[in-house]
Amino acid sequence: MTTKRALISVSDKAGIVDFAQELTKLGWEIISTGGTKVALDKAGVDTIAIDDVTGFPEMMDGRVKTLHPNIHGGLLARRDLDSHLQAAKDNSIELIDLIVVNLYPFKETILKPDVTYADAVENIDIGGPSMLRSAAKNHASVTVVVDPADYAVVLEELADAGQTTFETRQRLAAKVFRHTAAYDALIAEYFTAQVGESKPEKLTLTYDLKQPMRYGENPQQDADFYQKALPTEYSIAAAKQLNGKELSFNNIRDADAAIRIIRDFQDRPTVVALKHMNPCGIGQADDIETAWDYAYEADPVSIFGGIVVLNREVDAATAEKMHAIFLEIIIAPSYTDEALAILTTKKKNLRILELPFEAQEASELEPEYTGVVGGLLVQNQDVVKERPADWKIVTKRQPTETEATALEFAWKAIKYVKSNGIIVTNDHMTLGVGPGQTNRVASVRIALDQAKDRLDGAVLASDAFFPFADNVEEIAAAGIKAIIQPGGSVRDQESIDMADKYGIAMVFTGVRHFRH
Repeated sequence: MTTKRALISVSDKAGIVDFAQELTKLGWEIISTGGTKVALDKAGVDTIAIDDVTGFPEMMDGRVKTLHPNIHGGLLARRDLDSHLQAAKDNSIELIDLIVVNLYPFKETILKPDVTYADAVENIDIGGPSMLRSAAKNHASVTVVVDPADYAVVLEELADAGQTTFETRQRLAAKVFRHTAAYDALIAEYFTAQVGESKPEKLTLTYDLKQPMRYGENPQQDADFYQKALPTEYSIAAAKQLNGKELSFNNIRDADAAIRIIRDFQDRPTVVALKHMNPCGIGQADDIETAWDYAYEADPVSIFGGIVVLNREVDAATAEKMHAIFLEIIIAPSYTDEALAILTTKKKNLRILELPFEAQEASELEPEYTGVVGGLLVQNQDVVKERPADWKIVTKRQPTETEATALEFAWKAIKYVKSNGIIVTNDHMTLGVGPGQTNRVASVRIALDQAKDRLDGAVLASDAFFPFADNVEEIAAAGIKAIIQPGGSVRDQESIDMADKYGIAMVFTGVRHFRH
């Protein structure tokens, strides 16, 4: 009986010595290369050097060692074709029935803060993917292992039957093609960025499974949570969970919306409460406890069962107040020990997340991907840096100093309200939110109704222009004296005239913030 041969060449050496030792006990010969051969030899595992198989030395700093017919012929020869087997015999090519290969650490290399272009290029594996693809193509006969997690099942099947099952080989081949595709996608992403290509003709993305989910948006929907292969630090995918049960599909969507909102409020302690992808309360103050008070007071009904994100460390006093109500998720840059003890007392399900808020700016560079049937929409995030000095006051009445501060606050907050979006605020908290209506006047009415009895000194923001002056008339009837909106409607003058009629100050920003 011909001795079977395995080729082992791995950068991740976890478990490889034990695997190779078991193979040799089962009578397999092992071909190996470079550092893997050194590790196996040191452990007392007999190995055959790759250059003894190819008849050529490893050369060009290791760039050329496995790219040879004696390797790829041994992997690709079909065992069911006499012509292939005869060709192998005629050319003294010995068959290789199993390979264990993983690739140069390209991802780990480019994640280094001081990585050079030359280092990145040198860590692009050529021989490894070539061998993996050859073996995976010939999975009818060859077992190919790229993941140490598969060592056990391969050894078990070899011990039981002398070979792996076709089903196992097919499954491992599928994993290989996913692995090499992801590897190439990272390389493509790196080079695309290096050359400054903003609209590549092929979009290559790769993500790693982070969490299989119980269900998706609804119980009848299957779902999984994937994380970027090059993780974004300021993201729910990278958040450190300190307490609570696993995040659900809707939790993740809502939490992502919440941490986007608070990025625009870095200058002062701020708390954002969110429900169903819309802010239900935003509060700003000189300390985080007072900011919480304002966010809670904004809508003490909607905050129940909501998500709260705070942009300063959570202290004991703030934790006591949050602990008193039912919340799904709390997100912050840090928590005092006392605060964490308070929040976790009798609340084993409360999800508490910690995020590096110092990485917020880098997260703004990441594109947004929106799936549609049969396609994918890609856009940059709505993170335009606006300057109030560039805004235009279009009415006779000028905003007061307090109103001007409130208008800036309102304009930051409206950006994240679903269109058609209206928000009513003062200079430190939201008072009424009218999200997602099919006409703007309905959104105005919802926001005003929610803010009623608290309109003294309030201002109103609209995510897009007013198409008709009836919006301004509704606002005037409520007693609001300052409005901020993008402008840009063919009927702008009608809205301006209506504002002048009622003595309202109106500011045009020139920028709209649709959020579908």
